[in-house]
Amino acid sequence: MCVAVPGKVIELHGGTAQVDFSGNVVTARTGLVDVKPGDAVLVHGGCILQVISQKESDELTALFRELEELS
Repeated sequence: MCVAVPGKVIELHGGTAQVDFSGNVVTARTGLVDVKPGDAVLVHGGCILQVISQKESDELTALFRELEELS
């Protein structure tokens, strides 16, 4: 199963972005969608796939935390 994880764009550097995932900052490619700092995004395999609303990001983050507690 493939899962895209929500994060927030912090900075842009050419074709990449620094994305914050609850305190873990990683570099992700931006070539598939236009993003700007502050955008909530879904990332999979090091690529930003989609810009989402902050509400959607918060809901997905809460869901992942619930799932983590079950295991």
